[in-house]
Amino acid sequence: MKRGVAVLALLLIAGCGGAVQVEPPAPEGEAVAACTKLSGLLPQKVDGAGRVASTPESPYVAVWGSGEIALRCGVPRPARMSATDQLAELDGVGWFADPTAPTLFTAVTDTAYVEVTIAKTHEATNVLIDLAEPIKKATG
Repeated sequence: MKRGVAVLALLLIAGCGGAVQVEPPAPEGEAVAACTKLSGLLPQKVDGAGRVASTPESPYVAVWGSGEIALRCGVPRPARMSATDQLAELDGVGWFADPTAPTLFTAVTDTAYVEVTIAKTHEATNVLIDLAEPIKKATG
C-alpha cells in the first residue's frame, strides 16, 4: 500500500522532465510470462496521455503523461485486499481499489497482479478501461 503512494510521489516529482523513475517489481512464476506479454500489448496513449520512458528501464513498468499514470506488472497481492473484498469489474477485469490510497488500483488476475497509479488529473475509469483489454490478453 505505501509503495503505491511512494510510486505516485516519485511520479509527480520526476515528471518534470526526462525519464520518470518507477521502482520495477520482481514478478515470479507465471507472472513473468504474463507481464512480458503485457509489455508488448500496452497502448501508446492512455486517457489521452502519451507513453514516456521510465527509469530504470523494465518490461514490467509503463508510464504515460508526465508520470501521471504508471503501471507495474507482477506486484505482490495488495496487503489491504481481503478474501471478502468486492472487485470493481471494468471491461472484464477485476480491480481492487485501495481504500487508503485513492489513486492506486490493482488488476486481480489468475496469473499476475497489475498495479496502476493514476494522478487525480485523470478519470480513473477511463484509464482502467484503456488498460483492460491488454491485461485480459496478457493474463488470460
